[in-house]
Amino acid sequence: MTIDSGFNHITVLLDEAVEALAVRPDGCYLDGTFGRGGHSRLILSQLGPDGRVLGFDKDPQAIATGQTLAAEDGRFVVVQRSFAELGSEVAERGLHGKVSGVLLDLGVSSPQLDDPERGFSFLNDGPLDMRMDPSRGISAAEFVNTAPVEEIARVFKEYGEERFSGRMARAVAERRDIKPFERTADLAEVLKVANPAWEKGKNPATRAFQGLRIHVNNELGDLEAGLEAALDCLEIGGRLVVISFHSLEDRIVKLFMRKLVKGEADNLPRNLPVRHVAFEPIIKIHGKAQSASEAELKANPRSRSAVMRVAEKLR
Repeated sequence: MTIDSGFNHITVLLDEAVEALAVRPDGCYLDGTFGRGGHSRLILSQLGPDGRVLGFDKDPQAIATGQTLAAEDGRFVVVQRSFAELGSEVAERGLHGKVSGVLLDLGVSSPQLDDPERGFSFLNDGPLDMRMDPSRGISAAEFVNTAPVEEIARVFKEYGEERFSGRMARAVAERRDIKPFERTADLAEVLKVANPAWEKGKNPATRAFQGLRIHVNNELGDLEAGLEAALDCLEIGGRLVVISFHSLEDRIVKLFMRKLVKGEADNLPRNLPVRHVAFEPIIKIHGKAQSASEAELKANPRSRSAVMRVAEKLR
């Protein structure tokens, strides 16, 4: 566990994820979501002097932590970019096709959730922002205050899987005409009142907030681009390890891996001549999807939704 600015952060599936990478002492590894560096530090502990780790993160606070680690260990470098852009970063560094493993630990980190000033959570009132990189894009407040009601409903439904998305979006639009939203607690209260069927043990604003966060940070689009880029930069035998935290993410990862197990032929138009190699799998999936252990669940309840999938590049 690492401590950051008073907020606790426990890296989920730490040992399992690094073990799945099958770290070689001289390998090159990409940590696509550096966070507070739990995975990167463990990978570095298993590397020799010729090994290296390249970390990515959008969050300026994570980058500050990464720069401290980079100053302590010359085998580590951190860049403030989305992992969706790892392909161009790897190419610029002459590492294309030479990466031994890529780790993507998706979602939002505990320091982001627990810091009211980041605006990710409705549990503590703060500015309605939600951006992992506050210097880019539009904030959640800008979105709910300006987007058409149909677009807000789509985000609640598609990314938050909220069945009362239309009703909640209309409530947001009606209230913003009176007073624009600026704070998380304010929006959460409007969403709460508009939700007619509360789920036991779950705040009625939970799904809508998830949808907003995913939309504001383009999380699913980044994931799709990042998976393709990760596969492309891996060497033969390199590993891809992905930890997701909700069904939308896991579905994308699962379908991506299943498609590659079938090779290219399954995705080509019918009646098109196909070479034999097109039927050969591009990756091999290692084991079944893995969840957090009972011990980890007790130590860190936020790990309950984590699902890890592992693949190895074959060609």
